[in-house]
Amino acid sequence: MFTTKRPARRSLPGMLLTGVLVMLTVLLAACGSTSTTTGTGSSGLDLKVPGVLTVGSDTTYPPQEYIDTATNKAAGFDVDLITAVAKNMGLQVNVVTTKFDTIIDESLLVASGNPKTIKSLTDLCGQNVGVQTGTIEQTDLQTASNDCKKAGKPEIKMVVLQDQTAVIQTLANQRVVATFQDSPVTDYYNKQNPGKFAVGGSVVNAGLEGIAVRKSDTAMFNAVKNAFTKAKSDGTYSQLIQKWGLTNEAISIVDRRTLVA
Repeated sequence: MFTTKRPARRSLPGMLLTGVLVMLTVLLAACGSTSTTTGTGSSGLDLKVPGVLTVGSDTTYPPQEYIDTATNKAAGFDVDLITAVAKNMGLQVNVVTTKFDTIIDESLLVASGNPKTIKSLTDLCGQNVGVQTGTIEQTDLQTASNDCKKAGKPEIKMVVLQDQTAVIQTLANQRVVATFQDSPVTDYYNKQNPGKFAVGGSVVNAGLEGIAVRKSDTAMFNAVKNAFTKAKSDGTYSQLIQKWGLTNEAISIVDRRTLVA
């Protein structure tokens, strides 16, 4: 089995395919299986189901991945990208909803016009702020809240919810003055609700994202690497970036492959 989500939400070790401001938001962690497939480009791979790349994803995080209510199936940039990678490996893809608990590349979403003039976490002392549970943003907000108290200011009042869409809804309902999440998600909700929200300040804690596979699985590493390289060279990656409006997060300058523990 594989898991896919923003490496931003990773807690598993593996291979990283990294780049500057990488919008390759797929995390792959191979699980043990004796099943193999002999499909084109996939001979010798350790798969949960023959001919199928099984992918776990937290499908509550548009535009990366979410459940399309019209089809009740997973959709989003991550889903399109891993589908393209799987196709290049001669495989079908099966996306299974899974939970992850970290996020990177952070930014604030605020009400239109930014009436509280919120530009950074230091402006949130004493304010209600929405955040998804178990994320790095929640940890960073807690750190910022502690800093508020050390400076003699009131702590940040966090409204912590399970689902990112529900977090954004707290801002729409004016229950909070800001929400804190991954920057592409901020951009997505801002675009989906023209005139309703605004970005509060600049992106903070920018980090690299990439594809990870189990370190010992060299066959899968090479298959995924080659499949993604093909998706870039034939224009698929660029097309998906444009489709989902993520041009600011596309791979640029650096594209290196590194095995990590």
